[in-house]
Amino acid sequence: MGSNPASSTFELPFPLPLDGGQTLANAVIAYESYGTLSAERDNAILLCHALTGDQFVASPHPLTGKPGWWERMVGPGKPIDTGRFHVICANIVGGCMGSTGPGSVGPDGKPYAMRFPVITIRDMVRASVALLDGLGIERLHAVVGGSMGGMQALSLAANFPERAERVLAIATTARHSAQNIAFHEVGRQAVMADPDWQGGDYYGSGRAPDKGLSVARMAAHITYLSEAGLTEKFGRNLQDRPDGSRGAKSFGFDADFQIESYLRYQGSGFTQRFDANSYLYITRAMDYFDLAEEHGGRLADAFAGTTARFCLVSFDSDWLYPTAESRHVVHALNAAGAPVSFVELSAPHGHDSFLLEHAALDRVVRGFIG
Repeated sequence: MGSNPASSTFELPFPLPLDGGQTLANAVIAYESYGTLSAERDNAILLCHALTGDQFVASPHPLTGKPGWWERMVGPGKPIDTGRFHVICANIVGGCMGSTGPGSVGPDGKPYAMRFPVITIRDMVRASVALLDGLGIERLHAVVGGSMGGMQALSLAANFPERAERVLAIATTARHSAQNIAFHEVGRQAVMADPDWQGGDYYGSGRAPDKGLSVARMAAHITYLSEAGLTEKFGRNLQDRPDGSRGAKSFGFDADFQIESYLRYQGSGFTQRFDANSYLYITRAMDYFDLAEEHGGRLADAFAGTTARFCLVSFDSDWLYPTAESRHVVHALNAAGAPVSFVELSAPHGHDSFLLEHAALDRVVRGFIG
């Protein structure tokens, strides 16, 4: 089977119903696919991306030129083997890489901006299921996701239990904690405090809230790391300067420490590929996510009647979605009688560990995907 990526778009043939009571007409989903769909259409894997991800999971990003965000995991002979499986990764509704989002043109010919309807994780999943319907894929071999992608994987299993044989959710949660919401709110306020945000109507103005979005990215990026990882990589090391000196010359506000320089680099690079309004909408969707609340307040009821096999993976240094969150989901699956395996892996890199080299994670993914 081939493994060359194919970029495509799919316009939903019906208005997408949203949890907020509105509908989104003429919604477009942009996606990448890898590998060949079997004649029986039974080898498809849906990959769900995280907050700052997109559909370019195993192909170079068109704006930055950087490798796909999970290129180490997806490809011929890799744990998610595109020589065997047809892998689909779609940019979520509300995103900014081709799928309909706040920057898209609305029915009146103007960008939606903050007129875009509020979306939820379940809305994102509805759009993905509509895409699968359009592709003629009734049942997935597996749905896979990490972080917000894991939320989508769990939501698909709960709301469309017949659509996936296997569900692999990595470094994720069934609901956002107060701390999660608090960090997101700091980021949103940074964006909205930037004068260039202009109430969200910055499209076509030549000005965008890049400074605010950069600060939001910096704050969020801290939550993706671990104290041990930061200490090992940066410690209190001072920044080398062009003149050969090091550290603070006049105790000003330049990037005196290496960690400061690193965060500023992360923030500035992010603004090149992400839309600030999309960031507002997607973080809000994550904050609204509560899988138990969607199903009467009992998480086990969310998985009643599921026929899928589940695997949950957490990392011991992840304090954004700690292992206790995965165990909470595992206990609910046990109560629902669903087959589930669970592993906590040791890694020094915090929440981002699922994106980085990790031989044990590779073995888990390869073994579960089958």
